[in-house]
Amino acid sequence: MTEEHMPTVTTITAIIDETPTVKTFVFDELFNFRPGQFCMVWIPGVDEIPMAFSAANAITVMKVGDATSALFNCKAGDKIGIRGPFGNGFYPTGRVLAIGGGIGVTPLFTLAATGEVDTFILGARTAAELVFPDELAGVTDLKIATDDGTRGYHGFVTGILDQLDVTGYDTICVCGPEMMMKGILDRLVAKGIESRGQFSMHRYMKCGVGVCGSCCMDHEGLRVCRDGPVFTGDVIKDSEFAHHHRGPSGRKE
Repeated sequence: MTEEHMPTVTTITAIIDETPTVKTFVFDELFNFRPGQFCMVWIPGVDEIPMAFSAANAITVMKVGDATSALFNCKAGDKIGIRGPFGNGFYPTGRVLAIGGGIGVTPLFTLAATGEVDTFILGARTAAELVFPDELAGVTDLKIATDDGTRGYHGFVTGILDQLDVTGYDTICVCGPEMMMKGILDRLVAKGIESRGQFSMHRYMKCGVGVCGSCCMDHEGLRVCRDGPVFTGDVIKDSEFAHHHRGPSGRKE
């Protein structure tokens, strides 16, 4: 078993409130990762879950279930385990458009921080739930959409996308709710440029290293943890993407 397959026990050094439902947890170890790669985060006595890195020493988390609720109860000085980095990450070339919805901004934020993103479309339900808007505005041409119109474009990120010449971008990197990503993929397919899209997928994971098969996608059996989590649009357009996924038992949901 290689070193990254074993958890590194880290100490939380700082907790930053990003939005009412999102926190960044900073720890005392640095991890060498590619934007879009993920780690398995072990909350002692609770669970281990996949999370994208938001910095070499941080993860940014939305409170959505038992494990993330337990993480939100942690304080500076508490310990968590980090395994990884795992997966392939983004491989942008040429002119780059990034589109992030909700907590899906996290892996794209690390990509934008490299200076490789020309345009970034950031979406959230409401202005208070926008993650990293100020930081992104400092490194890329930022365009904002909120469902309720409290900041930026009133509507979904696809509304802004429709106002752009998407064919002018060589790489379109996407992460967010699956139906949001499906709307973007449909637009790329319509223009015959789905292979330019790089979509970061989320699936239930147990091992994170391609052994258990819990994150396999129909019908090709691609493992999100090992073959992904980033897939090009031509690979996923005829898959289970936006149709169903599998839960802890393997049952379609």
